[in-house]
Amino acid sequence: MSLFKRYYPVLVAVLVAVLPLGMNTYWTEVAVNVGLYALLALSLNVILGQAGIFHMGHAAFYAVGAYVTAILNTHYQIPILLLIPVAGAAAALFALIVARPIIHLRGDYLLIVTIGIVEIVRIALINDVFGLTGGANGIFGIARPELFGIKIRKAIQFYYLIWIMVGLTVLLFHWLSESRFGRALNCIKEDDTAAEGCGMDVAHLKLMAFVIGAFWAGMAGNLFAAKMTIISPSSFTFWESVVVFAVVILSGGSQIGVLLGTFLIVALPEMFRDFASARMLVFGLAMMIMMVVRPQGLLPPSPRRYDVRRLLRRTRDFSSPVAPRTARKEGAA
Repeated sequence: MSLFKRYYPVLVAVLVAVLPLGMNTYWTEVAVNVGLYALLALSLNVILGQAGIFHMGHAAFYAVGAYVTAILNTHYQIPILLLIPVAGAAAALFALIVARPIIHLRGDYLLIVTIGIVEIVRIALINDVFGLTGGANGIFGIARPELFGIKIRKAIQFYYLIWIMVGLTVLLFHWLSESRFGRALNCIKEDDTAAEGCGMDVAHLKLMAFVIGAFWAGMAGNLFAAKMTIISPSSFTFWESVVVFAVVILSGGSQIGVLLGTFLIVALPEMFRDFASARMLVFGLAMMIMMVVRPQGLLPPSPRRYDVRRLLRRTRDFSSPVAPRTARKEGAA
């Protein structure tokens, strides 16, 4: 089992690399969509899965990244791949502006406010408030990305581009979850009142989780705009936030769980497209069974284990054997 845990990331990477070689164009397109939703779900997992913040407005950050990419590319001909960090930074800045006044809210109250944010963004895009978004028609003529002089236009090319991005995101977020910041987010998720009592700046940490998640959602919006070459407000509805939210809840909060949940929610319904009238009923029933049978999710993160003996060696209190010896030496002196 330990050997499998050590090498299963390599096995997954090899499987992802060879998977499109045996698929037709339709299923490659499905795999591309799975990769985009996986990026969105991994970014939301920082906010919801690690910090425990009920956030259902992730499509707003997704939309900001896509529209910033479309506007800068169509008006100033800036290459798509150069706009990936710009789209992420724009979404992160937007998250910082809108989340700062509401970060003190908790639970259902914060959830309702984030739903309002995604609807405000959608309506602003439809009404073309800034005169750049094209209204309900959206923006046309977005260029294809180019890498080493090769224009990426085929489905298999987008597949490798997006899934390489997913792999880098998994590695980076794994490091983040094991860092001091990630442990602090887990403390906030378990009990934010106790975390604040221990001296943590809970509001600042929650805001940082929002900014990091929004940055990755903005980069996912960049890749979506490059793939579609046309975007409109109908692509960033509240339903997109619901799907990503359901993926994170179903996953249990682990990264491998997020990838599995994305496959189950995005790819599996495509396999049952012939049963379109009943597939949503089956999907809803499966979610209800999951909430009853396995409320912790498909693959929750493993609990942290500590070496108690090492902790005791580091803790020099009067209950340790060191104190009596020290006291005897002082008495003898």
